[in-house]
Amino acid sequence: MTIQLPDLPYAKDALAPHISAKTLEFHHDKHHAAYVTNANKMIAGTPLADKPLVDIIRAAAEDPSKKGLFNNSAQVWNHTFLWQSMAPKGGGAPKGEIAERIQHDFGGYEKFAEQFSAAAVGQFGSGWAWLVLDGGKLKVEATANADMPLVHGKTALLTCDVWEHAYYLDFQNRRPDYVKTFLEHLVNWDFANANLKGAK
Repeated sequence: MTIQLPDLPYAKDALAPHISAKTLEFHHDKHHAAYVTNANKMIAGTPLADKPLVDIIRAAAEDPSKKGLFNNSAQVWNHTFLWQSMAPKGGGAPKGEIAERIQHDFGGYEKFAEQFSAAAVGQFGSGWAWLVLDGGKLKVEATANADMPLVHGKTALLTCDVWEHAYYLDFQNRRPDYVKTFLEHLVNWDFANANLKGAK
C-alpha cells in the first residue's frame, strides 16, 4: 500500500495510567488503521497512487470532489503526528527553545496552557487542538474534524486529539480532565522542539 500505518513510538501500555492500553489499541489499531485503508482504496488506480502522503493531502484539500480522500488522508497524518506529540513521562512545563518562544509569544507557560486548554475543550464536536508556527509566531488553534494546519500554510508543532474516541474509554465525557492530563503528563516537548528546529 502507498500509505502505511506506522507503529506506535511506544508500547500500548506506555502512557498508562493516563491513556490506557485499551484506548491505544482501539485508537491506533482500529481508527488510525481504518483511515489508512480508506485512503489507499480512494487513491488506487489514480495519479495520486504513488504520491507521498503530504502531496495527497494537499491535492485533496484543493478539490471539493475529493473531500472523502482529504478526510481520510489528513486523519492518517494527524494521528501519526499525535502519537509523537505524546510521550511516556511527558507533560509539564517545556524546556529548550520552545519554552523561550512560549514565554515570548504567550507571556509564559501558564498563559499558553490556558489558551491551549480553551481551544481543546471549546472545540465543538470532533477535532484537534494545535500549537503551530504561523508567520514566525507561535499560536494556538483548533480545527474541526480532519482539518489541519498544513493545508493553511502553518507548521504544526504538537497536537491534542479531541475526537471522543481519543479519550472516552478513560475519561468518558470529561474532556477538560483529559486535556489537563495531556498537558500535565503526556505532551512531548522534545517533539515540539524538533518541529520548531525543523521549521527554520
